[in-house]
Amino acid sequence: MEYRSQNRRMFWRMVWRLLGARRGRLLMILLALGAGAAVTSALLNLQVDAKRRLTSEFRTFGANMVVEPKSDHSSGALAGTLLESAYESVPVAPASAGGKSALLVLVGQVRSTAGVTQAVIVGLRTHGSAGSDDPTVSDGGAGLPASPQRETTCSIGSKAAAALRVAKGDELSLEQGTRQLRCEITSVDPPGGEYDSDVLVPLAAAQELSGLSGRISSVRVSYPGTPSQVNAFIATLVQRLPDANVRGLRQFTEAEGKIYDRVSGVLTATVAIVLILTGLCVMAVMTNVAMERRNDVGLMKAIGGASRRVLRLFLAEAAVVGFIGGILGAGAGLVISIWLGKAVFGVAARPRLIVYPVSVLLTIIVAIAGAYPLRRLASIRPASVFRGEA
Repeated sequence: MEYRSQNRRMFWRMVWRLLGARRGRLLMILLALGAGAAVTSALLNLQVDAKRRLTSEFRTFGANMVVEPKSDHSSGALAGTLLESAYESVPVAPASAGGKSALLVLVGQVRSTAGVTQAVIVGLRTHGSAGSDDPTVSDGGAGLPASPQRETTCSIGSKAAAALRVAKGDELSLEQGTRQLRCEITSVDPPGGEYDSDVLVPLAAAQELSGLSGRISSVRVSYPGTPSQVNAFIATLVQRLPDANVRGLRQFTEAEGKIYDRVSGVLTATVAIVLILTGLCVMAVMTNVAMERRNDVGLMKAIGGASRRVLRLFLAEAAVVGFIGGILGAGAGLVISIWLGKAVFGVAARPRLIVYPVSVLLTIIVAIAGAYPLRRLASIRPASVFRGEA
């Protein structure tokens, strides 16, 4: 054991001496490996972060799945509605990234000081990140709970506000049949939104106005993830809600998958090209190193050094250089990825710790692969070196 320990110490002492023998060439190799590691780390971090960015950005366009009643499930006044318990049965995970909303859609009369018109009244109850699945609803509007009296707050679309000639702070009278409900407008949604021509009230107020206590028209779910993850979540909802139709909005899930596949493919190809170019640069430098170290190798083999041990010595040197270059370059790459994410997505990319060891490992592999010319040193004969023939 003591003999092996001495050999190990001597082995690493020689490695460090080899590293310091040609500092200029060592710096050149470190620059090549560090630059390659920086680009690799930045692109890999951007690739990992792009998946989260794409799903979160797509969620701002609305829900990507809908839970609706089956056509033959209810009849009469309850036709086209679900029990509100269906909303409670929809899991949302993670709640910080996804969301869900329950809707009750009515058609009634909306009366203002300027007149009366027929409009769609939407009762809304949301859960999850603010505005994630219903971006046109403001925090001060339909998200507020209904009061026990027959008065509540509401939000109105810009087209409906123009038709009724109302603004924020005005009052409306909502009517359906013999039922009436007064509401104060707390916000007017900007034009082009999903509820541009509607009046939005809390779900409890819409249920009171329609007489459909405990009923909803549909549940909209905003679930982040890849198309396969979304499909798996839909399958879970189908099992939980056997009396409802659960369907995904394919235009969102398919668009997410296509865009991510393209972005991921481009970044992966770029990383592969960068690693190949880095390996070629290291190989070019190592070729000169192999030519300069012929005499050293001849001397090592003349005093009894085995070819395998000599080769292991130079490969260890390459691995150490790759490790140092990877450590420095990968750290710089994570910083660069923050800037790239802000330039590409408008939001700084979040550094992913898993990228760091992967980038360092890839750099070590490239360094060892680039040291391939050093394998030629194993075939050198000491006698040829001393005669000046090698």
